[in-house]
Amino acid sequence: MLAIDLGTSGPKVGLVTREGNVLAAEYEPVAIQLGPRGSAEQRPADWWAATVTASRRLLDRHAAARPAVVAVGVTAQWAGTVAVDAHAEPLCPAIIWMDGRGAPYARRLAGGAIRVAGYDPRKLARWVRRTGGAPALSGRDPLGHILWLRAERPDVYRDAAHLLEPVDWLGAKLTGRVATTGVTASLHWITDTRDPRVIRYDDELVQLAGLRREQLPELLEPNAVLGSLTEAARRELGLERAVPVAAGTPDLASSAVGSGAVADHAAHLYVGSSAWLSCHVPYKRTDVLHSVASLPAALPGRWLVACEQDTAGASLAHLRDLLLPDSGDDGFAELERLATSAPAGSGGLLFTPWLNGERTPVEDGEVRGGLHNITLATTREQVARAAFEGVALNTRWMHAAVERFCRRRLEPIAFVGGGARSRLWAQIMADVLGRTVRRIADPRSANLRGAALLALVGLGELRPDELDGRAPIAEEHTPDAATRATYDELFAALRGTYRASRWNRRRLSAVRDRQEMSR
Repeated sequence: MLAIDLGTSGPKVGLVTREGNVLAAEYEPVAIQLGPRGSAEQRPADWWAATVTASRRLLDRHAAARPAVVAVGVTAQWAGTVAVDAHAEPLCPAIIWMDGRGAPYARRLAGGAIRVAGYDPRKLARWVRRTGGAPALSGRDPLGHILWLRAERPDVYRDAAHLLEPVDWLGAKLTGRVATTGVTASLHWITDTRDPRVIRYDDELVQLAGLRREQLPELLEPNAVLGSLTEAARRELGLERAVPVAAGTPDLASSAVGSGAVADHAAHLYVGSSAWLSCHVPYKRTDVLHSVASLPAALPGRWLVACEQDTAGASLAHLRDLLLPDSGDDGFAELERLATSAPAGSGGLLFTPWLNGERTPVEDGEVRGGLHNITLATTREQVARAAFEGVALNTRWMHAAVERFCRRRLEPIAFVGGGARSRLWAQIMADVLGRTVRRIADPRSANLRGAALLALVGLGELRPDELDGRAPIAEEHTPDAATRATYDELFAALRGTYRASRWNRRRLSAVRDRQEMSR
C-alpha cells in the first residue's frame, strides 16, 4: 500500500504491508500562515507539491516497490475547509482546524433567547440527538469556517461548488471524484449519525446551519473505493499503474487503528501538533460540558471517542523555534536532553500549553498559555522539562474527562504520534496520568499504518476483526510512585491557573487585538 498522511506540519508518504508494517516513509514540511483574529491557513497547492515530493523521493529510494503497490490509502488533519470550484481547484487558502475566525458566527448560530453553556437548549438537543455533538462555539470546526466564509468572503462562498475537508480535497486530487464519508463529515454537525452504519445528511440540520445543499460532497460509506488514480496523479506520484484509492479518513480514526488499540475501550494517546485520548466504544454518548462525544468510527457499526487538546507537540515546536531557531528535529532532541537534566516538577515551574485556546475538557478559544512561577534561579533545563510536563498535565485533565465519559479506567494506553518518539515524554505521561503507557514502535507512522489498513478493509482484503494489535510495542512505561505527590500539586496548580486567568486574559487579549488591527 502507498499511504498518505497529510498532517498539519506536512504530509508523510509511506509503503505499508498487509500486516501493517511500515517499510519506509518520507516527510515533507508545509508552512502554516498565522494571522490576525486567530487566522490559520495553508495552501492546498503546497499540500500537493509536498505530497508529490515525498512520494517521488520514497519511490526513487525504493524503486523495487513500485510494481508491488496495489492501492492508495489516505488520512489527513481533521476539521479544515477547502472551498473549491467545479474542477476541485481551491478558490482561496484552506482554513485549518486551528482557525477561530468563525467564533462570532458559530455563537450566533448556536444561541437563542435562552442560552445554556452558550447554546439555545432546543437547538442543542436537536444537534446532540442526531449528530452526537454540536458546533464548536470557538468556530474551529468546518461549520464555523463556512459561516465565516459566508459572512466575510461572500465571493468565495458564492463561487464554491463544494466545501471540502482536507482529506476529501486530497481524494479529489488523486481520483477526480468529489466525495466524503460519514466519518469525516460528522464535524459539520449536519449528518444523522444515530445509526453509524447508515449516515446521511439531515435536511433539517442543513437548513438550520443555513448551508446550500448542493455544496455538500457526495456521502460514501467509510473506506469505500473512491476510484482509481488519474493519469496525472499516477505520473506525479511516480507509480507505475493507476491503482484504486480508498476514501480517506480523519487522523483521529486512522491513528486509532494504526495504534493497534482497536478493541472497545482500548485507548490510545496521540501527541502531534495537537493531542487526543481516544478509544472505540459500542455506544453513542455526548458530554457537552467537557467537549467529549462518541462519533462514527471508520470501522463499520462502531463509534470512536472524539476529543482534542489544541496545542501539544506544537507547544514544544514553538519553544524550539524560540530558543533553538533553525534546529529542526535536532532542536527536539536538545530540548529532551535539557529536560532530562531537571527533576520531576521542574522546581515548581508550570507551563500551561494553551497557545491557541483549548477544546477538551473546556472549550475556550481565548485562553492562552504561559510559564508560571519563574524566578531568577530558573534554568533552561527546568523550562524544557516544564514544557514536557505541562502538556502531560493538560493531557491528565482531558484523560479524566474521557475516563468519566467511558465510565471505566483506561489502561494500558498506546502512545503514538511524533511526541511518542521521546522516551522521557512517555515516562512523564505515565507518571502524570498514573497509567501504564505503551510507546508504539515508529510512532510517527501510526496514521500511515491506519490509513493503509483501513483501505485494505474497504477493498475487502482485511476484516475489521483482524486489525487489533497490528502495531509493535517499543517500550512499556509504568508510573513512578515517587513523582505522584509532585504531579498532583502541579495538576491542581494548572487547573487553578485556568480559573484564575479568566478575567486577566480578556484584558491581555484586548491589547493583542489592538496591536493586530494596527498592523
